[in-house]
Amino acid sequence: MSIVNLSQILSFAAEKGASDIHFQVGSPPLLRHFGELYPLKHPPLTEEDMLLIGRTLAKFEDIEKFQREVKDYDGSFALADVARFRVNVFRQNGRYAAVLRLLPFKARTFEELNLPKVLEKIASLKRGLILVTGPTGNGKSTTLAAIINYINLKRRAHIITIEDPIEYLFEKNLSVISQREIGPDSESFATALRAAMRQDPDIIMVGELRDHLTIDTCMKAAETGHLVMTSIHTPDIMRTLNRILGYFPPEEQLSVRQRLSENLLAVISQQLLPKMDKTGMIPACEIMLVNKTIEMCLKNPEKTDTIMKHIAKNRDVGMQTFDQHLIELVKTRKISMDDAMIAAEQSDQLERDMTLEP
Repeated sequence: MSIVNLSQILSFAAEKGASDIHFQVGSPPLLRHFGELYPLKHPPLTEEDMLLIGRTLAKFEDIEKFQREVKDYDGSFALADVARFRVNVFRQNGRYAAVLRLLPFKARTFEELNLPKVLEKIASLKRGLILVTGPTGNGKSTTLAAIINYINLKRRAHIITIEDPIEYLFEKNLSVISQREIGPDSESFATALRAAMRQDPDIIMVGELRDHLTIDTCMKAAETGHLVMTSIHTPDIMRTLNRILGYFPPEEQLSVRQRLSENLLAVISQQLLPKMDKTGMIPACEIMLVNKTIEMCLKNPEKTDTIMKHIAKNRDVGMQTFDQHLIELVKTRKISMDDAMIAAEQSDQLERDMTLEP
């Protein structure tokens, strides 16, 4: 495979709206389109093809240095005037493979992404912690980028993003945006976060919560009056709260609950589902806004399990459970009932509720 051929595949993937591209020895390139993997009409890739692809994506000129140093590589790759890609090059069975995630050059709006309007309210908050959660590949980075894009259009602020790698590139509008990448710009999320506190930020976006130290530092940044946004790989609100608490030893969990109750502003959990017309994917969102009642539930372990009941009762202020949003998406013919039933937290209850919703 030549460099020209690789560029053609990436251009074709961008043109067709693929979300991911897979390269592996013995298989043709595969495109993920609306959640399914499809092979391209291309000969199976050889070891020589994968060596060239890996070197190109990982930006190594020296083939021997590449083979000696690269077992796993995370980074980004740009194809001029086409798209940017998040890149992972890795070895499996002694051979190279690669997976690319397509990243549009420009962040999209809440409306373009079919995200609930309450995200405008969330993006307008000034200090505290916002969490965007969901399984891998369900649009967390895209939602965070949309929030930053909204702030950039509305406020004069200094926004610092800390990512691994940088995904969306933001153009200057009202805000000043400093984008830092782990590796080239800083050694770790925690290090970059501590440094950000001395860089006069208004908003800090951390690409992903990966460990106890990063979570603790994010909460400290929120406690000192900044707006902190980050993502975590958890499928819903309750498992997000449990995951965060689980990073801390039992003797610290009551103090962590207190800190969360004082600083957590909102949790947006999302999963992507096929649109009814099969032209793309649409997010189903579970949304929690921290009010006095939920603040009390966060503090008290005995009341935490009642949080979802309070979310379900507060749709008038923008909160919603996954199943409530699924019903709305089915009724507005944005997703099919079959897909809603598969995604539902309680499919039997969702079917009953469908008949009760006005």
